Order: sequence, then C-alpha cells, then structure tokens
Amino acid sequence: MITDYNKLSGLDKTAILFSVVGEDLAVKLVKGLAEVDVRRIRSHVRELDTVSTSVKKQVVDQFYLAIISRKLQEEGKRDARRPFEFLDDLADEQLVALLEVDEPRIISMALAQVSTERQLFVMNRLSPEVKGQVLIEMGNLTGVPLEAVVNVASQLEKKSHLLPRGVDFSRGGGKNVAKILGQMSAEEEEKYLESISRESPDLAREIKKYHLTFDDIFKFPDTLLRDIMNAVELDTVAMALKGQAQETADRVINNLPQKKQAMYEPVEGAVPKREVDGARKALVDMARQMEKEGRFNIEDILGGTELVE
Repeated sequence: MITDYNKLSGLDKTAILFSVVGEDLAVKLVKGLAEVDVRRIRSHVRELDTVSTSVKKQVVDQFYLAIISRKLQEEGKRDARRPFEFLDDLADEQLVALLEVDEPRIISMALAQVSTERQLFVMNRLSPEVKGQVLIEMGNLTGVPLEAVVNVASQLEKKSHLLPRGVDFSRGGGKNVAKILGQMSAEEEEKYLESISRESPDLAREIKKYHLTFDDIFKFPDTLLRDIMNAVELDTVAMALKGQAQETADRVINNLPQKKQAMYEPVEGAVPKREVDGARKALVDMARQMEKEGRFNIEDILGGTELVE
C-alpha cells in the first residue's frame, strides 16, 4: 500500500488523481495533457498499488490548490505564491506576539517565510522546548499540503489585524535606564547608580555607555568642554565648580573666553548643596542637549568606562 506522499512522482500523483475523480474530470483539472500523456497515465493507474486514504487526500488537495492559485492569478489578485506576504508588514515585536502562542508547526511554517534575522529574533523569544520543536517542524515542511499552507496563512493574517499597530515595543535596557536617571535629582541619581553598581554590575556597565554625569564632562576634550561652559551663565559655571580640585577649575577657566576669564569669580563660603547640584545638573543638561543635536556621542567619548564602585 502507498502511504508516503513524499515518495510519489508527478506521474504517480496524476494517476492517483485520475483514479479518485475519474478520467474525464482529471483531464479538465490537469491542463495541457496530450493524448499520449493520457494513455500513459491511464496505463499507470492500472500499475499502481493500493493507495491510502490520507495520500489520496493530499494528492487531491495539491491539485485543488493549484487550481485556486491559477484562478487568483487570473483575477489579478495578490500573488498566490506568497500567501505569507503580510508578514513583511509586521514589526519584529508584532511577529513575536503573533507566533509565540501558536503551535510549533504553525510557527515553523511562518518563520520559513521570513529572513534569517527575523527567524532568530523570534526563536530567541521562545522557550528552549518550543524552539527545539520548531526547528524539527521547520525541517519537515516539505510534506505539508498546499491547502494547509494557504489556510494557515489566512488564519494568521486575520489574527495579525488584531495586533497593536505602531512602533516596536521597547524593552528597556541600559540606554532606557540612563535616560530615566538623567531626569532625577543629583542625589537620587547617585543613590540609584550606587545601588545598581552593587546589585547588577553588568547593567551598570551598560548604563555607563549612555549615562552622563557631571564628572564625565571633565573627560571631554577641551573643544567640547569649552562649548559646554560657554553655553551657560558664568555664575552657573562658578557654582558648579564649587568644591572641585583647583586643577579642574583651572582647566575650565582656561577654556573660557578671555573676557569671561577676567569676570570669573569662584564661589566662596558655605552654600546649600542643592544650589551646587542644580548648577552641575544645568551643565549636564546642556551636554545632553548637545549630544541630542549630534555634536558628539557619549559612548564614543567615554568608551563605556565602568562606574566607580
């Protein structure tokens, strides 16, 4: 008995179709058959072994889908050879949301239609068990009837319309945390940075690639330091330098225009800490604004220097 659809030749499949639906209808379904072909198929029908019901169904499904595909093309509808074309319009996060709750066979069928990069993105979001099953299923897709492929694509496309639209979903990370820290007061910022350094050193290193502190400004080259200091009020610069080493203060002063150097007066005596912190934050905010404008890149300048623990 014939039980393996994948081992059938084209002649076998056509002969099975003839035996299932009858020669008259089969000739109409299979376009372009010459009389000699019909005689050859008719002879092969008599030579065929018994065919299982499941194989007969697969053969009929294949020819049925071929007819549907041809009809769609004739009507000028979307290319039926790419039933999963709608996946191209989905963001990576949407593709994950669409597939991660489905069966491994469905996931594998859809992933086979997208780029390797997108395949890896989705696979990395699956559990190890599901990932293994998907890989196995993807390697055995050749036996899937075309009708099943089209049906799966149709169902997934309907589900895709229910997905949220818009930009990819952000999953945080060091850059996101750095932005949040930048909006905090200097006291809060320092407290949370120290806590992160103790609890998650790897995250701290990642944050440092994007996070800018007052002390970091003095790691900038003179040209950039000069631009930052000249962009704020001289009184703000003086207040920010309160408590800094004389060497640091001298470097800043030397990078000011001569007129500002002559006008500069250091802040003497005790002042509220919040005023010093506020002045330093003003300089940091100016530096961040310059980065936003494309004047420099924090990661390029600081080189991912680790946080001091």
